[in-house]
Amino acid sequence: MKNRLSGLLPKVHLWTDVVLLNASFIVAYYVRFDSVSEIPDNRYVNLLLVGNLLWLLATHLFKTYQFNRLSYSINRQSLNLIKASIVHGGGILGFLYFTKQGEAYSRQQFLYTYSFFVLSAIAVRMLMMYAIHLYREAGYNFRTYAIIGNGELAGMIDGFYADHKELGYKKCGVFDVHDKGNEMDRLEHFLERVQPDYIYCCLSEMDDTLVKGVMHVAQRQKTQVRLVPDFRGFMTNMATIEYHDMYPVIQVNTKPFSSMEEATVKRVFDVTFSSIVMILGAPLFLLLMGVVAVSSPGPVFFLQERSGRWGRLFKVMKFRTMYVDAEKFGLQHSQGDHDPRITPIGRILRRSRLDELPQFFNVIKGEMSIVGPRPLYKYDVDMLMKEAPHEFRKLLTVKPGITSIGQIKVGYASNLAENVQRLRYDLQYLRKYSMLTDVMLIFQTVQVMVLGRGR
Repeated sequence: MKNRLSGLLPKVHLWTDVVLLNASFIVAYYVRFDSVSEIPDNRYVNLLLVGNLLWLLATHLFKTYQFNRLSYSINRQSLNLIKASIVHGGGILGFLYFTKQGEAYSRQQFLYTYSFFVLSAIAVRMLMMYAIHLYREAGYNFRTYAIIGNGELAGMIDGFYADHKELGYKKCGVFDVHDKGNEMDRLEHFLERVQPDYIYCCLSEMDDTLVKGVMHVAQRQKTQVRLVPDFRGFMTNMATIEYHDMYPVIQVNTKPFSSMEEATVKRVFDVTFSSIVMILGAPLFLLLMGVVAVSSPGPVFFLQERSGRWGRLFKVMKFRTMYVDAEKFGLQHSQGDHDPRITPIGRILRRSRLDELPQFFNVIKGEMSIVGPRPLYKYDVDMLMKEAPHEFRKLLTVKPGITSIGQIKVGYASNLAENVQRLRYDLQYLRKYSMLTDVMLIFQTVQVMVLGRGR
C-alpha cells in the first residue's frame, strides 16, 4: 500500500505550531498584563495576525516542515524550530520598526511568547516522536523495502533497520544478482511480487544495465529507488557528494577541517572563547603570575618548542611548574606527583591544569586551537614517529589544542605506552569532530580542573 498518510506528519506539525504560537501569545498577554477577564487590545490582535503570516513565511524559507523518516529526529526538529523562531522574532521587530509602533508593545510580552512557544513546541515534538516510535515498534505504520544484492552491504542495511525499529521499516525480499540472460525478466517478476516501498541497490554487485532496469521497473511500480555505493573503505574520511553541473562527484576529505566552513567556524569559536577567557580571567592570570614568581626563583612563564600543525615548530607558553635547573635530573617525561623537578605550586597548577592558561595566547596567535591533540616535545615526536608513524601523521593535519580527549583520559604521558594511548584517544576526535564535541570536551576539562584530577 503506497503513499499511505504521506505528508500528513509535516501538516500536523505546521498546524500544531500555529495553534501553540497563538496560544503562547495570548497566555503571555494575560501573564504580562494580569487581565484574564479582558479581551486583548486590538493592537495585539492585529499583531498576532501579522505574526501568523510571518510564521508561515519563515517556516517556508527554512523548510522547517520538510523531512522524512530518516531525517525526523528531535535534534533536527528542535534546531529548525529555533531557527524559524529567531527569524520570526526578527521579522516582527522589523515590522514594528518600519511601522513605528515599537513603543506601543510590551517587550516582556514578546519574551514570554517565544519562551512559552519554543518550550511547548519542543515538548509536543518529543511526545509525538515518542508516540510514533511506540506505534512503529508495535508493527504499525511501517514501510517495506527490498534489497538488490546479497553481500556485506545488504547486511549493513538490514543491521541498520534492525537497530532502529522506531523508523518502521520491514524487509520484504532480496533479489540475488546472477550473470544470466533473463535478469531483467526475473527482476520484473520479483518487484511485481513483493511490491516494496523502497528498493536498495547495492551498486558493488550491479552493472549499469541492471541499475537502469531497476529504475524503469520501479517507475512502473511506483517504488522509490535508493542507490547504495560501497563507501566502506573511506567512510571514516567523511565522504561527501558534490554536484559539478549535473554530475555527482564523491569528495573524500583526507584531512579534518578541509571545508572552509568548518575551519572558519572553529577559528571564530577559538578566538572568541580565548578572548573572553583572557578578559574575564585577567585577575586570575595576575594572581597566578604572582604565585609562580614567589614560589621559586626563575621566570613566570615557561616557553618550549613543540610540534604544531604539519610539524611546524612553535613555542608553547605555560606557567612554569618546574625548577629552573630541572634539566640536571636528565628526565624527559613528567614522573607524576613524585617528580623532583616540579615545584610545590607547580603540582597544584598541573593537577588543576591552570598551568595551561597562557596557551590561550597561542590560540589567538593561530598556533593552537582550544580543542585538539596536545602539542608534543621533539622527544615524544621522534618516539611516536617510530612507534605509530601513520597514525601520528594524521594528528599533524590539525592544530594542536589546549585540551583533548587524550589529555582528559590520560593526561601528561610519562612513557611510551601512555603516549600511544593518548594518541589513540586523540584520533577519535579527528573521526567525530563537531562543534558540540568541542563544547563537551571543554566542559569535561573544566570538571577535571575543578576536581583537581589532572595528571
